[in-house]
Amino acid sequence: MASVIVIDDEASMRDTLTQMLIRDGHSVATAENGISAMEAIQNHNFHLAIIDILMPGKDGIETMVELKKISPSTKIIAMSGGRRNISADFNLDSAHLLGADGVLKKPFNWNELRQALEAVWK
Repeated sequence: MASVIVIDDEASMRDTLTQMLIRDGHSVATAENGISAMEAIQNHNFHLAIIDILMPGKDGIETMVELKKISPSTKIIAMSGGRRNISADFNLDSAHLLGADGVLKKPFNWNELRQALEAVWK
């Protein structure tokens, strides 16, 4: 299967996604923000990055744009639940316009994750 990095500032989301992905046979690394993710990405070739859009430090959009520059073959699924005055749809549309291969609106279930994974490999 795929080598995946899950980038999210919420530990519970990282843990849940990790468990889901491992059960489907993927190898998984995690990062709590874009800064630590970029360190991991420079040391490992990931097939897929699942990136939360709204994170402190380096947000998901910045991380996604930087990742595309240094590892253009890595597929990206952006995810967002929105926050305050920024809707999840706005965040995900922006991510898609900037090169995300797929999007997931939080909260999502296992089937929606699997559908997003299948879509990026087509």
